[in-house]
Amino acid sequence: MSVEKNYFEKLVDINVKKQVEKKGNLDYLSWANAWAFVKQVHPLTQRTVYEAPETGLNWFTDGVTGYVKVGITIEGLEHIDYLPIKDFRQKSITVDKITSMDVNTAIQRATAKAIAMHGLGLSLYAGEDLLLTNNEVVAPIKAKEKPKAKEATTFELNIKDENWDKVLKFIAKNKALGMTKIIKTLETKYKIKATVKTELIKSLENE
Repeated sequence: MSVEKNYFEKLVDINVKKQVEKKGNLDYLSWANAWAFVKQVHPLTQRTVYEAPETGLNWFTDGVTGYVKVGITIEGLEHIDYLPIKDFRQKSITVDKITSMDVNTAIQRATAKAIAMHGLGLSLYAGEDLLLTNNEVVAPIKAKEKPKAKEATTFELNIKDENWDKVLKFIAKNKALGMTKIIKTLETKYKIKATVKTELIKSLENE
């Protein structure tokens, strides 16, 4: 027996990709599209734009900057979003520079975010809390470690082993290099004991 999804699950499942817009590197759902979506599914949805009791204005202040408070109520449950009033650089605007247009923009953005708290378009805000402000410190990105050089595989060379004849042929072919260089070349591939080196030198002398 299938269990009917609650209103939140239904809103989360709504595909809003076609209505998603781009602003810089961020994807967002405009307040108008978000409102249209949610009103089609829940016609009785209500929005509340709160006013500061001290001023009667539709925005609040901490004495330095400002913010808005918007609530969306669906099926008797209200979710409230508090959003700073920001400029185009996403930086909070000081009280002396806030305009009515800045407040209106913040209210509409807060509307879309409050709706997202009910589920619609919520995935667009995933990880938003990780975005840094201009005052936050960004941890330095670690440089990629250089891949370690692959160590050459060496084999121990023994007198009369399976590689012995091959080594003797190499020595005979390159005797013009001199034994010192020949030994150095061979040591890039073989581990050579002193007793084995003595035998190799003898083989060169017998050429």
